[in-house]
Amino acid sequence: MNLPVIQAAGEKRTRLPQWLKKPLGFSESIHQVKKDLRERGLHTVCEEARCPNLGECWTQKTATLMILGDTCTRHCSFCSITAGKPQGVDPNEPQKVAEMVQILGLKHVVITCVARDDLEDGGAAHFVSVIEEIRKKNSGCTVEILTTDFQMKEASMEKVCKAKPDVFNHNLETVERLSDHVRHRATYKNSLKFLKRIKKFDRDITTKSGLMLGLGERQEEVITAMKDLRDVGCEILTIGQYLQPTPRNLPVVEFIEPKIFQELEAKGYELGYKTVASGPFVRSSYHAGEMLK
Repeated sequence: MNLPVIQAAGEKRTRLPQWLKKPLGFSESIHQVKKDLRERGLHTVCEEARCPNLGECWTQKTATLMILGDTCTRHCSFCSITAGKPQGVDPNEPQKVAEMVQILGLKHVVITCVARDDLEDGGAAHFVSVIEEIRKKNSGCTVEILTTDFQMKEASMEKVCKAKPDVFNHNLETVERLSDHVRHRATYKNSLKFLKRIKKFDRDITTKSGLMLGLGERQEEVITAMKDLRDVGCEILTIGQYLQPTPRNLPVVEFIEPKIFQELEAKGYELGYKTVASGPFVRSSYHAGEMLK
Protein backbone atom coordinates (compact mmCIF):
# COMPACT_ATOMS: atom_id res chain seq x y z
CA MET A 1 0.00 0.00 0.00
CA ASN A 2 1.69 3.18 -1.14
CA LEU A 3 -0.05 6.49 -0.65
CA PRO A 4 1.39 9.41 -2.64
CA VAL A 5 3.61 12.23 -1.52
CA ILE A 6 3.14 15.79 -2.80
CA GLN A 7 4.07 16.02 -6.46
CA ALA A 8 6.13 18.79 -7.96
CA ALA A 9 4.40 21.72 -9.67
CA GLY A 10 3.23 20.85 -13.15
CA GLU A 11 2.58 17.21 -12.26
CA LYS A 12 -0.97 17.67 -10.96
CA ARG A 13 -3.45 15.11 -12.27
CA THR A 14 -6.74 16.47 -13.51
CA ARG A 15 -8.22 13.71 -15.68
CA LEU A 16 -10.51 11.44 -13.72
CA PRO A 17 -9.63 7.73 -13.71
CA GLN A 18 -12.33 5.28 -14.71
CA TRP A 19 -13.27 4.38 -11.12
CA LEU A 20 -14.19 8.03 -10.41
CA LYS A 21 -16.56 8.50 -13.32
CA LYS A 22 -20.10 8.62 -12.03
CA PRO A 23 -23.23 9.99 -13.74
CA LEU A 24 -24.96 12.71 -11.77
CA GLY A 25 -28.36 11.37 -12.75
CA PHE A 26 -31.66 13.21 -12.88
CA SER A 27 -35.16 12.21 -12.01
CA GLU A 28 -38.46 13.60 -10.82
CA SER A 29 -37.36 12.74 -7.27
CA ILE A 30 -34.36 15.07 -7.56
CA HIS A 31 -36.50 17.84 -9.03
CA GLN A 32 -39.05 17.49 -6.22
CA VAL A 33 -36.43 17.57 -3.44
CA LYS A 34 -34.92 20.72 -4.94
CA LYS A 35 -38.36 22.32 -5.22
CA ASP A 36 -39.22 21.49 -1.59
CA LEU A 37 -35.91 22.93 -0.39
CA ARG A 38 -36.26 26.14 -2.39
CA GLU A 39 -39.79 26.75 -1.14
CA ARG A 40 -38.44 26.78 2.41
CA GLY A 41 -35.24 28.67 1.72
CA LEU A 42 -33.17 25.71 2.87
CA HIS A 43 -29.69 24.73 1.72
CA THR A 44 -27.92 21.38 1.34
CA VAL A 45 -24.24 20.66 1.56
CA CYS A 46 -24.88 18.26 -1.35
CA GLU A 47 -25.28 21.22 -3.70
CA GLU A 48 -22.99 23.75 -2.02
CA ALA A 49 -20.05 21.31 -1.85
CA ARG A 50 -20.81 19.87 -5.33
CA CYS A 51 -21.00 16.32 -4.00
CA PRO A 52 -20.69 13.58 -6.66
CA ASN A 53 -23.29 11.50 -4.81
CA LEU A 54 -26.09 14.07 -5.14
CA GLY A 55 -27.99 12.17 -7.82
CA GLU A 56 -27.84 8.87 -5.95
CA CYS A 57 -28.85 10.33 -2.58
CA TRP A 58 -31.58 12.67 -3.80
CA THR A 59 -33.18 9.92 -5.87
CA GLN A 60 -33.50 8.05 -2.57
CA LYS A 61 -34.93 11.22 -0.97
CA THR A 62 -31.87 11.69 1.21
CA ALA A 63 -30.17 15.04 1.70
CA THR A 64 -27.74 16.57 4.19
CA LEU A 65 -29.32 19.82 5.31
CA MET A 66 -27.05 22.80 5.91
CA ILE A 67 -28.15 25.33 8.51
CA LEU A 68 -27.09 28.86 9.51
CA GLY A 69 -27.16 30.15 5.94
CA ASP A 70 -25.02 29.50 2.87
CA THR A 71 -22.08 31.84 3.56
CA CYS A 72 -19.13 30.63 5.64
CA THR A 73 -16.83 32.77 7.77
CA ARG A 74 -13.89 30.49 7.01
CA HIS A 75 -11.94 30.08 3.79
CA CYS A 76 -10.81 26.44 3.72
CA SER A 77 -8.94 25.81 0.50
CA PHE A 78 -10.66 22.49 -0.26
CA CYS A 79 -14.23 23.76 0.09
CA SER A 80 -16.45 25.38 -2.54
CA ILE A 81 -19.02 26.89 -0.13
CA THR A 82 -19.15 30.67 -0.47
CA ALA A 83 -16.98 32.45 2.10
CA GLY A 84 -17.65 35.98 3.32
CA LYS A 85 -19.85 37.93 5.70
CA PRO A 86 -23.02 35.95 6.47
CA GLN A 87 -26.50 37.35 6.83
CA GLY A 88 -28.53 37.02 10.01
CA VAL A 89 -29.78 33.65 11.22
CA ASP A 90 -33.31 32.68 10.18
CA PRO A 91 -35.24 32.09 13.45
CA ASN A 92 -37.75 29.92 11.59
CA GLU A 93 -35.12 27.61 10.15
CA PRO A 94 -35.47 24.88 12.83
CA GLN A 95 -39.19 24.50 12.01
CA LYS A 96 -38.46 24.48 8.27
CA VAL A 97 -35.79 21.80 8.69
CA ALA A 98 -38.12 19.63 10.79
CA GLU A 99 -40.82 20.01 8.15
CA MET A 100 -38.41 19.00 5.37
CA VAL A 101 -37.37 15.91 7.33
CA GLN A 102 -41.05 15.03 7.65
CA ILE A 103 -41.71 15.54 3.93
CA LEU A 104 -38.78 13.30 2.99
CA GLY A 105 -39.88 10.70 5.53
CA LEU A 106 -36.34 10.37 6.89
CA LYS A 107 -35.44 7.84 9.56
CA HIS A 108 -31.95 9.33 9.90
CA VAL A 109 -31.09 12.95 9.15
CA VAL A 110 -27.72 14.68 8.90
CA ILE A 111 -27.53 18.36 9.80
CA THR A 112 -24.38 20.31 8.98
CA CYS A 113 -23.56 24.02 8.85
CA VAL A 114 -21.36 26.76 7.56
CA ALA A 115 -18.87 28.12 10.10
CA ARG A 116 -20.39 31.10 11.92
CA ASP A 117 -17.49 32.63 13.80
CA ASP A 118 -19.45 35.89 13.77
CA LEU A 119 -21.87 34.46 16.34
CA GLU A 120 -20.94 34.42 20.02
CA ASP A 121 -21.71 30.71 20.41
CA GLY A 122 -20.82 29.75 16.83
CA GLY A 123 -24.43 28.74 16.19
CA ALA A 124 -24.65 26.19 19.03
CA ALA A 125 -28.05 27.37 20.29
CA HIS A 126 -29.42 27.18 16.75
CA PHE A 127 -28.22 23.57 16.46
CA VAL A 128 -30.05 22.75 19.69
CA SER A 129 -33.27 24.29 18.34
CA VAL A 130 -32.97 22.31 15.11
CA ILE A 131 -32.44 19.02 16.97
CA GLU A 132 -35.40 19.70 19.26
CA GLU A 133 -37.75 20.64 16.41
CA ILE A 134 -36.79 17.57 14.37
CA ARG A 135 -37.63 15.32 17.30
CA LYS A 136 -40.93 17.07 17.98
CA LYS A 137 -42.18 16.42 14.45
CA ASN A 138 -40.34 13.20 13.62
CA SER A 139 -40.47 10.62 16.38
CA GLY A 140 -38.10 7.76 15.77
CA CYS A 141 -35.81 9.77 13.48
CA THR A 142 -32.16 9.64 14.55
CA VAL A 143 -30.21 12.89 14.29
CA GLU A 144 -26.59 13.23 13.17
CA ILE A 145 -24.82 16.58 13.29
CA LEU A 146 -21.64 17.62 11.49
CA THR A 147 -20.27 20.79 13.07
CA THR A 148 -17.38 23.21 13.10
CA ASP A 149 -15.21 23.43 16.21
CA PHE A 150 -17.31 26.33 17.63
CA GLN A 151 -14.00 28.19 18.05
CA MET A 152 -13.22 25.62 20.76
CA LYS A 153 -15.65 27.25 23.19
CA GLU A 154 -16.52 24.60 25.77
CA ALA A 155 -19.86 26.22 26.66
CA SER A 156 -21.02 25.96 23.05
CA MET A 157 -19.90 22.35 22.77
CA GLU A 158 -21.57 21.35 26.02
CA LYS A 159 -24.79 23.10 24.98
CA VAL A 160 -25.02 20.98 21.83
CA CYS A 161 -24.10 17.77 23.66
CA LYS A 162 -26.97 18.35 26.10
CA ALA A 163 -29.37 18.15 23.12
CA LYS A 164 -28.13 14.55 22.75
CA PRO A 165 -27.63 14.13 19.00
CA ASP A 166 -27.36 10.45 18.10
CA VAL A 167 -24.11 11.07 16.22
CA PHE A 168 -21.73 14.01 16.69
CA ASN A 169 -19.48 14.34 13.64
CA HIS A 170 -16.51 16.67 13.36
CA ASN A 171 -14.09 16.09 10.49
CA LEU A 172 -10.33 15.98 10.90
CA GLU A 173 -10.21 16.37 7.09
CA THR A 174 -6.52 15.60 6.50
CA VAL A 175 -3.22 14.56 8.08
CA GLU A 176 -1.41 16.84 10.51
CA ARG A 177 1.33 17.96 8.10
CA LEU A 178 -1.21 19.25 5.56
CA SER A 179 -3.81 20.62 7.97
CA ASP A 180 -2.72 24.27 7.96
CA HIS A 181 -2.53 24.21 4.16
CA VAL A 182 -5.98 22.66 3.72
CA ARG A 183 -8.03 24.22 6.54
CA HIS A 184 -8.65 27.76 7.79
CA ARG A 185 -8.71 28.51 11.55
CA ALA A 186 -9.37 24.88 12.42
CA THR A 187 -6.30 22.88 13.45
CA TYR A 188 -5.43 19.19 13.66
CA LYS A 189 -4.81 19.24 17.42
CA ASN A 190 -7.94 21.28 18.14
CA SER A 191 -10.13 18.88 16.18
CA LEU A 192 -8.81 15.95 18.21
CA LYS A 193 -9.35 17.92 21.41
CA PHE A 194 -12.87 18.79 20.25
CA LEU A 195 -13.81 15.12 19.73
CA LYS A 196 -12.30 14.19 23.09
CA ARG A 197 -14.37 16.88 24.84
CA ILE A 198 -17.60 15.55 23.36
CA LYS A 199 -16.96 12.26 25.13
CA LYS A 200 -16.19 14.18 28.32
CA PHE A 201 -19.56 15.93 28.18
CA ASP A 202 -21.51 12.80 27.23
CA ARG A 203 -19.77 9.45 26.80
CA ASP A 204 -22.92 7.92 25.26
CA ILE A 205 -22.89 10.16 22.16
CA THR A 206 -21.44 8.34 19.16
CA THR A 207 -18.57 10.35 17.67
CA LYS A 208 -17.56 10.33 14.02
CA SER A 209 -14.91 11.93 11.83
CA GLY A 210 -13.69 11.92 8.24
CA LEU A 211 -10.52 12.13 6.18
CA MET A 212 -9.92 13.14 2.55
CA LEU A 213 -7.19 11.46 0.51
CA GLY A 214 -5.42 12.73 -2.57
CA LEU A 215 -3.97 15.95 -1.15
CA GLY A 216 -0.41 14.68 -0.86
CA GLU A 217 -0.57 12.62 2.32
CA ARG A 218 1.72 9.68 3.01
CA GLN A 219 0.73 6.19 4.13
CA GLU A 220 2.16 6.50 7.62
CA GLU A 221 0.48 9.89 8.11
CA VAL A 222 -2.96 8.51 7.30
CA ILE A 223 -2.50 5.61 9.71
CA THR A 224 -1.32 8.05 12.39
CA ALA A 225 -4.43 10.20 11.89
CA MET A 226 -6.63 7.10 12.16
CA LYS A 227 -4.89 6.12 15.41
CA ASP A 228 -5.16 9.67 16.79
CA LEU A 229 -8.92 9.67 16.17
CA ARG A 230 -9.34 6.32 17.92
CA ASP A 231 -7.31 7.59 20.87
CA VAL A 232 -9.92 10.32 21.48
CA GLY A 233 -12.79 7.85 21.32
CA CYS A 234 -13.94 8.28 17.71
CA GLU A 235 -16.15 5.32 16.75
CA ILE A 236 -17.17 5.93 13.12
CA LEU A 237 -14.72 6.87 10.37
CA THR A 238 -15.19 7.91 6.75
CA ILE A 239 -12.36 8.08 4.21
CA GLY A 240 -12.91 9.40 0.70
CA GLN A 241 -11.18 10.82 -2.35
CA TYR A 242 -10.77 14.60 -2.49
CA LEU A 243 -12.07 16.04 -5.76
CA GLN A 244 -11.37 19.64 -6.72
CA PRO A 245 -14.82 21.31 -6.74
CA THR A 246 -13.82 24.53 -8.55
CA PRO A 247 -10.66 25.90 -10.22
CA ARG A 248 -10.05 28.16 -7.22
CA ASN A 249 -9.80 25.23 -4.81
CA LEU A 250 -6.79 23.04 -4.11
CA PRO A 251 -5.88 20.76 -7.02
CA VAL A 252 -5.88 16.99 -6.62
CA VAL A 253 -2.36 15.69 -6.09
CA GLU A 254 -3.24 12.04 -6.71
CA PHE A 255 -6.23 9.80 -7.32
CA ILE A 256 -6.13 6.91 -4.86
CA GLU A 257 -6.92 3.46 -6.23
CA PRO A 258 -9.94 1.60 -4.77
CA LYS A 259 -7.75 -1.19 -3.34
CA ILE A 260 -6.00 1.35 -1.10
CA PHE A 261 -9.35 2.43 0.34
CA GLN A 262 -10.19 -1.22 0.98
CA GLU A 263 -6.94 -1.71 2.85
CA LEU A 264 -7.56 1.40 4.95
CA GLU A 265 -11.05 0.16 5.81
CA ALA A 266 -9.58 -3.10 7.07
CA LYS A 267 -6.99 -1.14 9.06
CA GLY A 268 -9.76 0.92 10.63
CA TYR A 269 -11.53 -2.16 11.95
CA GLU A 270 -8.18 -3.47 13.17
CA LEU A 271 -7.77 -0.24 15.16
CA GLY A 272 -11.13 -0.75 16.82
CA TYR A 273 -13.59 1.48 14.94
CA LYS A 274 -17.18 0.28 15.16
CA THR A 275 -17.92 1.33 11.57
CA VAL A 276 -15.63 2.36 8.72
CA ALA A 277 -16.61 3.53 5.24
CA SER A 278 -13.65 3.92 2.93
CA GLY A 279 -13.90 4.42 -0.82
CA PRO A 280 -13.42 6.94 -3.62
CA PHE A 281 -16.99 8.29 -3.38
CA VAL A 282 -17.36 8.13 0.40
CA ARG A 283 -18.28 11.45 2.03
CA SER A 284 -19.02 12.40 5.64
CA SER A 285 -22.75 11.77 5.41
CA TYR A 286 -22.81 9.10 2.70
CA HIS A 287 -25.07 6.23 3.85
CA ALA A 288 -24.93 7.80 7.31
CA GLY A 289 -28.00 5.98 8.62
CA GLU A 290 -26.60 2.61 7.59
CA MET A 291 -23.27 3.42 9.25
CA LEU A 292 -25.01 4.19 12.55
CA LYS A 293 -26.84 0.86 12.44
